[in-house]
Amino acid sequence: MTYLVADDLPTKPAGDRFRALLEHPGILQLPGAHNGQAGLQAKQAGFDGLYLSGAAMTASMGIPDLGMITVEEVCFFIRQIARATALPLLVDGDTGYGEALNVMHMVRSFEDAGAAAVHIEDQLLPKKCGHLNDKRLADPHDMAAKIAAARRARRHLYIIARTDAAASEGIDGSVARANLFIEAGADAIFPEALKTADMFREVAARLPGVPLLANMTEFGTTPFFTAEEFQAMGYKMVIWPVSSLRVANKAQQKLYAAIRRDGGTQNMIEHMQTRAELYATIGYHDYEALDASIVKTIIPQAMPQRT
Repeated sequence: MTYLVADDLPTKPAGDRFRALLEHPGILQLPGAHNGQAGLQAKQAGFDGLYLSGAAMTASMGIPDLGMITVEEVCFFIRQIARATALPLLVDGDTGYGEALNVMHMVRSFEDAGAAAVHIEDQLLPKKCGHLNDKRLADPHDMAAKIAAARRARRHLYIIARTDAAASEGIDGSVARANLFIEAGADAIFPEALKTADMFREVAARLPGVPLLANMTEFGTTPFFTAEEFQAMGYKMVIWPVSSLRVANKAQQKLYAAIRRDGGTQNMIEHMQTRAELYATIGYHDYEALDASIVKTIIPQAMPQRT
C-alpha cells in the first residue's frame, strides 16, 4: 500500500534510494510505466524501480515524441507514479527543455514532483526517438554545459547523460561525448540506439567504471537482449520504455473493434481486469476504511426545535 494508506512510505530522498539500488549486485531493471496504474502493476510484479518514457507520455496524450511537451506536463506524470508506487523513478528529460537555466528548472521541478533520476540527451529540437534516422546532435560542449547545470541544481537527483552519437559519429564519437559528460558531472551514461552486442561491449570496455544504461525498446535498432545479457555486456541499468503502453494500446484497439463489431463488450470480458482485481491493485478498500475511520457519521439524537 502507498500514498495515504501506507505506514512505511520512504523518508529518504528518491535520488538517494535510486543510488542505493545501484549498489546492489546485478543489473537494475526499470520497466516503463506510463501512468500510476501501470506503475502499481509493475511494483506488484516485484520491480524495485520504474522508468517514465517521453515517448510513452506523449503517445498517451495522443501526440508524437518531438519535444513538444512541457516540464509541468511531465511533472503531472511523475507525481502520479511516485505517489502511487513510492518507487524510485527514472524520468526521460528529453533535451532539458531549453538551455542551462531551463535544465536547472527541470531538475528542481522533477525533484519536487518525486523523481529519483533523469536522463538528458544531446539532440537538438525538434528531437526524435533515438532509434529513428536523421537526428541532429547538439555541440558536445553545449551538452556538457547542460549536464553541469543539472549537477549544480540537483539536491539528490541522479543524472544520466544520454548520447545519440552512435548513428552519425560511431563508437568513437559516443565515447568521446560520454567522457566529456562525465567530466561535466553526469553520474552515468546512456549510449542510445546501439545495434549489436559488440557495440554494447565496446562502449562498456572503453568506459570502465562508468555506470551504463541500456535501452531495450521494441521495434528499434537494438536486437532483443535480456537483462542478464546486458549485465554480462557491462551494463548496470536497463529500461523497457514503451512496452506497457504498447500492450495497453493493442488491448484497447481490440476492445473498441469488438464493441463496434458486436454492439457490446460481451466477447471481451475474459480479457478485462475485473472490478475486484482493479480494487485490489489500487487499494480501494484500504482507502475506504481510512476514510471511515476519520470521517464518522454523527447521528442526530433528537429533532431540532423551531425557534
